[in-house]
Amino acid sequence: MAKYFDVHPESPQPRTIGTVAASLRSGALIAYPTDSCFALGCQLENRDGLERIRTIRRLDERHHFTLMCVDFAQLGQFVQLDNNVFRAVKAATPGSYTFILPATKEVPRRLMHPKKKTVGVRIPDHAVTRALLTELGEPLVSSTLILPGEDEPMTQGWEIKERLDHVLDAVVDSGDCGTVPTTVVDFSGGGPEIVRRGAGDVTRFE
Repeated sequence: MAKYFDVHPESPQPRTIGTVAASLRSGALIAYPTDSCFALGCQLENRDGLERIRTIRRLDERHHFTLMCVDFAQLGQFVQLDNNVFRAVKAATPGSYTFILPATKEVPRRLMHPKKKTVGVRIPDHAVTRALLTELGEPLVSSTLILPGEDEPMTQGWEIKERLDHVLDAVVDSGDCGTVPTTVVDFSGGGPEIVRRGAGDVTRFE
């Protein structure tokens, strides 16, 4: 049964955030809000959590997982950026963008695309997510909470708790955070390729 945490959207309670972070360190899989929509998340080294995300979403090995990072310094530990990409990504963060980039050795192989050796990264503009990432001290392995056969992500914390109570360890709810996922930009080929048009403004990458 998943624990339910009601968190203030702008001033998240430190004690609650600390409790959620502790559960992540103990191997929990959580649903949590971001600046685009709800996501599933687990700790970087949590193999079981990763497989549980794959099972819930029915993902194959080619799916790009996202490392949710608290700031640009942390993001830079996990992906390779040349000067042009560095400037483009930095100018668009924090925000509702996911960037596909070549992974560094800090990224476990199981999180990389099996052929391209790439991974998704992003820096959210959401107080609850950023508080959780700060407390955790490392990225969250994440994937948008959209269930198989459905067209849009889930938007209500209580509904997530109700429908996924048996497969999650915790639900962090700070209110409705929308149905539009991030804009995904692939920089692994050098220049920007817009893979998905979402919440982030695409004009800067066209």
